[in-house]
Amino acid sequence: MSQHYRAYLVGENGVFRSAEAFEATSDESAVTFARQFTRHGKVEVWQLGRKIAVLDSEQFLPPPSPSRPALSRQ
Repeated sequence: MSQHYRAYLVGENGVFRSAEAFEATSDESAVTFARQFTRHGKVEVWQLGRKIAVLDSEQFLPPPSPSRPALSRQ
């Protein structure tokens, strides 16, 4: 059974800039779906009044491949 979720794009000032309503079968699938929006910045995932996750684009960088070195963050 699907539930209603929202992914909110959070601006630098902490205010929601936009929202995307969607349905998902679980919290995990909602977070997976919402990851696509992190290319625009920080995203909060909510199910009604319950915050599920806060996603940041830096959290979801792909792991480095053996043929290229990992990026260092300073």
